[in-house]
Amino acid sequence: MAELPPDPARLRAILAFLEERVAENETVGIYLRLQRDAVREALARAEGLEPTGPRARRGRSTLPAPASSGRTTGAPGFTVERRKRAMGPEPARIHTDDCTTGGTQHPVGAEEACAALVDPMVEACPFCRPDAALGMDLD
Repeated sequence: MAELPPDPARLRAILAFLEERVAENETVGIYLRLQRDAVREALARAEGLEPTGPRARRGRSTLPAPASSGRTTGAPGFTVERRKRAMGPEPARIHTDDCTTGGTQHPVGAEEACAALVDPMVEACPFCRPDAALGMDLD
């Protein structure tokens, strides 16, 4: 690393910039791990094997059904939306699976949605309120 400036103002600016990059990368990491686990489970099902991912270890061996599947269980599913902007990603947004706001969304389970909503770089959709559907009080 290059030599750091001696004054506190520039050091604080550098620290703030680095902390932003770390937070953005953690959000991307959460999203990528969720996608990786879903692909591993789908591959195991396609090969006729028992899924061995984190969901399977918790006793859950199937992915949540997509929003268009016409669920009959009554339990809401959830989706994650990765939003982009010119100066790096904005926080990811969690929706219920029947929410029509936002862009491209990827299905996640209730446990993943709960875990993501406590991350400061992930927010709940203000329209469909997945935090309320999960029984979480984020206010």
